[in-house]
Amino acid sequence: MKKTIISLSILLSCAITTNVNADPKTPGTEKGYSTIDILNLGVPKDLNTVSVESLSKELAGKPSMAVGFDVDDTALFSSPVFYRGQQEFSPGGYAYLSNQDFWDKANCGWDIFSMPKKIATELIDMHQQRGDSIYFITGRTGSDCDFTTQYLKRVFNITNMHDVIFAGSSREEYLKAKHIKAHNIKIYYGDANGDIISARQAGAEGIRIMRAANSSYTPIPKNGLYGERVMLNSQY
Repeated sequence: MKKTIISLSILLSCAITTNVNADPKTPGTEKGYSTIDILNLGVPKDLNTVSVESLSKELAGKPSMAVGFDVDDTALFSSPVFYRGQQEFSPGGYAYLSNQDFWDKANCGWDIFSMPKKIATELIDMHQQRGDSIYFITGRTGSDCDFTTQYLKRVFNITNMHDVIFAGSSREEYLKAKHIKAHNIKIYYGDANGDIISARQAGAEGIRIMRAANSSYTPIPKNGLYGERVMLNSQY
């Protein structure tokens, strides 16, 4: 009986995790590979990849434009923030993600524990050198503070910083799409399936940033699931 209870608990936990991270159902068109797959097997030959260097050459000579970045697991490795939030507000569960007190902590100070991803630094440097406008659009619930905006500005040395856009989350629609379109963003970088779909709905290119294999945000998505370009060496 004890074994059965433990197994049921694990199944329920997995179900909660999947529901919390679920995007509206959009079938993939390709096999796709998780970051764990790529770390174990190497970069598959059928994965549509791009590097910062090759993208820079591709954009050379083109007019300045607006580009966008997701925040969690794209610009920042923020698992420490979410781990702390779970421990403090709903140990063993995910109710903390619906708790405004958690979001206020995360957005108004705890991001000091979020590590800037190396790939984001390289991409932002490249885009700033081109004179591109940089926007951050996150699925987080917003708070009445600008700590995350100021933190991103500082850690990425952004000259012309726009306020972070807190799009929120929904299981019915891709909330980031309207913001991508409103700011005429041409390239949007993100780690989640919804980031790629949101970009396409807005008429932009969605480029996949690989989610770190040790991210607390599970399940780890399949890079290239929609045939999108995947940024090489972007898991850190």
